[in-house]
Amino acid sequence: MHRGWAEARRIARDAVKPLEAVELPLGEALGRALASPVRALVPMPAYDNSAMDGYAVAGPGPWTVVGAVRAGGAPYAGVLAHGTALEIATGAPVPAGTRAVLPVEHAVHSGRRVSGTVASGKHVRRRGEDWPEGAELLTTSTTVTAAVLGAAAAVGHDTLLVHRRPRVSVVVTGDEVQTSGLPRPGRVRDAIGPLLPGLLRAAGAEEHGLVRLADQPDALTAALTDDDADVVVVCGATSKGPADHLRGVLRALLADVRVDGVAVRPGHPQLLAVLPDGRCVVGLPGNPFAALGAGLTLLMPLLTELGGHREPAPVTAWAAEPLPAHPSDTRLVPVVRSGGDVTPVGHDRPGSLWGAALADALAVVPPGWRGGDVELLPLP
Repeated sequence: MHRGWAEARRIARDAVKPLEAVELPLGEALGRALASPVRALVPMPAYDNSAMDGYAVAGPGPWTVVGAVRAGGAPYAGVLAHGTALEIATGAPVPAGTRAVLPVEHAVHSGRRVSGTVASGKHVRRRGEDWPEGAELLTTSTTVTAAVLGAAAAVGHDTLLVHRRPRVSVVVTGDEVQTSGLPRPGRVRDAIGPLLPGLLRAAGAEEHGLVRLADQPDALTAALTDDDADVVVVCGATSKGPADHLRGVLRALLADVRVDGVAVRPGHPQLLAVLPDGRCVVGLPGNPFAALGAGLTLLMPLLTELGGHREPAPVTAWAAEPLPAHPSDTRLVPVVRSGGDVTPVGHDRPGSLWGAALADALAVVPPGWRGGDVELLPLP
């Protein structure tokens, strides 16, 4: 019995737990998921400082300029006395006694004296006003972006504790598959092998190797047995024809098959199994667009969970034109986005990636859909 599309995705997420944590230098953590919260090792700001280039002033004006301080330079010694001012740069520490910072563009000079109008406390950033020392800035499962790296560095971190990336091996099966040149009669070019690395990178995983096999059960058994990847993706061999050996091989290996077919078009002959040693096997159909749909249905949620990433919030849009619905199966339809609307691009036969190559996303069209909002699967 085929699983429903949403149910199959839930089963894929529930089949695994996040991989172990590793501590990495900031430059190596990009794209991974935090395995522990990021806390501020220092308050922000770390000291009272100026938000503007100008003059730190004490008491009412006009003020006599008694010195200058630059960002990174030695701070002013002592307390700033009433009626005095200190020329100051953005980010430089303000001395005790500072009432405000008068911006340089608002200052009127007369010899060593300066005058102007500024509200009390204006343009002074106080120690810890953004966050105190020890504050939790980022939670576990946050994906490490460029901004996350900058924020972690700003509060004193040189390393981050992140989850290990899932290692994924790819097995492309089929006597008819050709890897280069124009396909000869009876042969097809492999489109799935070139497709998968982009999916893996988008899910935060790393390719652990790719092998190509003829339709032989012994070779497939060896490929599943002699591999130390966290996930093995088998392309082809998921249907029920005489050359489709994946189910028989999994039975012989005593695998726990969690999903055997999904009520989705294209891509219903997809499969998820857990081997006795805990490694996962994801079976994708041999047709390229069907394989893409299956990859987004089972493989992406599985890898997202393994990598410790937070499940993305659903993205929806209004269908500006009718989308083809099926009475009992979910359909994945290539669409382009314009504002808040989506429009189908066509060219979506299971064996063709033309439509997907033109599209921004796949619209998830529920069985019997009659129009309105649809969920989107962004295409990597």
